[in-house]
Amino acid sequence: MVQLKYGTGKIRIAIPPKAKVSILEPLRAPVLGSIKKTLTEVLHEPLGCPALETALENHRTRSVAIAVPDETRPAPLRELLPPLLDRIAAELPRPVSESVTLFIGGGLHPPADAAAIKRILPAGIVRGCRIVAHDAHSAAMRDYGVTTRGTPVRINAEFAEADLKMVIGQVDPHQFVGFTGGSKGVVIGCAAPETIEKNHSLMSEPNAQVGRLTGNPVREDLTEAGEMVGIDLAINFVLDADKRVVHLTAGTPSRALASCAEVCARVYGVAIAGKFDIVVASCGGYPKDICLYQAQKGLNLASQALKPSGRILLLAASPQGVGDDIYFDYVSQFTSPAEVIRDFKSSGFRMGAHKAYLFGRTLVNYDVAVFSDLDPGILRKCHLRAADPATVIDEWVSTFEGTPELAIIPNANTTYFYQKEG
Repeated sequence: MVQLKYGTGKIRIAIPPKAKVSILEPLRAPVLGSIKKTLTEVLHEPLGCPALETALENHRTRSVAIAVPDETRPAPLRELLPPLLDRIAAELPRPVSESVTLFIGGGLHPPADAAAIKRILPAGIVRGCRIVAHDAHSAAMRDYGVTTRGTPVRINAEFAEADLKMVIGQVDPHQFVGFTGGSKGVVIGCAAPETIEKNHSLMSEPNAQVGRLTGNPVREDLTEAGEMVGIDLAINFVLDADKRVVHLTAGTPSRALASCAEVCARVYGVAIAGKFDIVVASCGGYPKDICLYQAQKGLNLASQALKPSGRILLLAASPQGVGDDIYFDYVSQFTSPAEVIRDFKSSGFRMGAHKAYLFGRTLVNYDVAVFSDLDPGILRKCHLRAADPATVIDEWVSTFEGTPELAIIPNANTTYFYQKEG
C-alpha cells in the first residue's frame, strides 16, 4: 500500500505483491530555520550585484516593480514579502504603497481574478501596494528588441517603466527550460504572447532538456532576454516535496538561478540503474496538479523512467479542469496522438497546441492511464484514458509475463532521472 498526494489531499493505492517496487523520490534536504533571517543575509550580499539598499540608492529609486508567480507555482510569499517590503520602505522617500507595484506573472495563463489575487497576495502581506495581474493579451508592452535566437522581447510596459525591477520565483526542474527561475518570471510571466511563443518554440531542439542550463537554447534565450530587460534583482528559492524552503538566494537572475539549480539538481535529480515496466506517478498534489495542462509535466518526466512501450498511471486531480482552451480545442480536432504530432510539425509552433504535441510524444510511446476528477469524456477528447488506480494496476501487473519492475514517483512534476554510473 502506498499513499500519494492528489490535489489537496492524499490517496492510498494497493500494489499487487507480484510487482517488484521501487520508490523514486526527492532527496531529503535540511529546511531553512528562518526564511526572514536568510533573506536578510542574501539581500545584504546578493550574487553578482549590489546590496538591495545600494541598488535602491544607485537607481535614485522612486518606483519598484516586483514580479511574483501565479497560483500554478508555489511560493512562500507570506514569509518573503513583508520583510522585503520593510527593507524597501526604509530606503524610499514615499511609502511602499505609493512606490511598489506587485505583478502576478502568469504568462499566457488567464490573469488572476480577484479571488486568486487574494490567495496569492493576501492584503495582510502587501502593505497596501498596487497589484497587477499580468494579461498577456491586453496589457501595454515595451519592446526591447530581439534576442540572438530571434525572440522578440516585449514585456509588460508598467513593469518595464519601474526604476528598479525585481523577480521572485521558484527554481524547479522543467521539461525543456532545464530549470525554472532566474529571469523566467518576467520574460515569460510578464511577457507578450509572441515572446513566449518564440522562446517556447525552441523546445524541440536537442539540448532543451530537463536539468540542463548550459547549452539549453530555451534557457539561454530567457537569460539573454532578461539581460535586455534589465532585471536588477532576483530572489530565487528551492522547495522540498512538502513545499518547505531548503535554499534561498538573491542576485542577478543568472547567478541566483545557478545557485538554486545546483541545489535543485541534488534534491530532485534521481539516479536509476535501469528503467521500469510500470510507473505510478503523482504530480505531487496541488498546485502541481491544478489542471491537466500543468499535469502534463509530470507525465513527461515520469515517462523518462519507463522502458519502451511501458505503462504509466498518472494521478492528477485537476480541480481547475483542462486549464487551457486553446490546447483543448486543438487536441479535440484529432482522433489520435499521432495525428496531433503530424499536424503540429507541419503547421508550425503554436502556444497551447504545443501542449497537445508534448502529451502526444508520450502517448505514442507508452500505455497511459489517468486518475483525475475530470470527466472521462473530457479525458478521451485529450486522447487520455480514465482509470481507477487499483483496477488498472492490478490488470497491468497480473497480465505481465514474469515479475514487473514497478516505480512509484510521488513528485512527478519535479523529479527527473539520470543513469546511475557503474
